[in-house]
Amino acid sequence: MPKVELYFKDYCPFCHRAKDLLDDKGIEYTLYDITQDADGQAEMAKRKPGARTVPQIFINDQGIGGCDELFALEKNGELDLLLKTA
Repeated sequence: MPKVELYFKDYCPFCHRAKDLLDDKGIEYTLYDITQDADGQAEMAKRKPGARTVPQIFINDQGIGGCDELFALEKNGELDLLLKTA
């Protein structure tokens, strides 16, 4: 089973959109709500240097980017492949 992690802020519509896609696909993931968590924000930035926006999505510790990148992978059929090879 792939390890999927999502850094999320509650007020972010892109975060909710990414979370909804993962939910719709039945993908289990760990959600890090960093809305008011400075340590969590620092951890995200450490894992993905230069990342200042949310969501940030990781599959098996590989940063794939944010909502747009997740939906691009889905549109191209690459998300399922990435999850299966993980």
